[in-house]
Amino acid sequence: MDVYDKMKELNITLPKPPAKGGLYSQAKLFGQGLVYVSGCGPTINEQIKGKLGKDFTIEQGQVYARNCMLNVLAVLEANIGDLRRVKNCVKLIAFVASADDFFDQPAVANGGSQLLLDLFGPENGVPARSAVGMNALPFNIPVEIEGLFEIYS
Repeated sequence: MDVYDKMKELNITLPKPPAKGGLYSQAKLFGQGLVYVSGCGPTINEQIKGKLGKDFTIEQGQVYARNCMLNVLAVLEANIGDLRRVKNCVKLIAFVASADDFFDQPAVANGGSQLLLDLFGPENGVPARSAVGMNALPFNIPVEIEGLFEIYS
């Protein structure tokens, strides 16, 4: 099924791409059809600040990871023009601002991975992934995700 049809079926609308938070490229095309999307936070309609295991539950973190992925996809679409060009979701790195005794970063990252699975299917939507705990993230956000995608030319 077409990714946009799937988004409509799941009642998913991409937000506007987030504003840049520094001096960097939000997306970089390189090699043979590869696109790296810089880290995106969970902010869509409201600022979210805090740490997993202190201020937020795993379930809240999964929602925030999903929001991060919506922002990643918005940046990707803005840079390649059409998400139908996505051939493969190659790699994600999820950074999770965590309390010292929080160890469920992979469960939080599942919120972003699940969105890709839902939109692109098990063959092309499930990336290789790392989920790491951080003491702090920019602007005190709880989750940030970056991604690498293979696209059709």
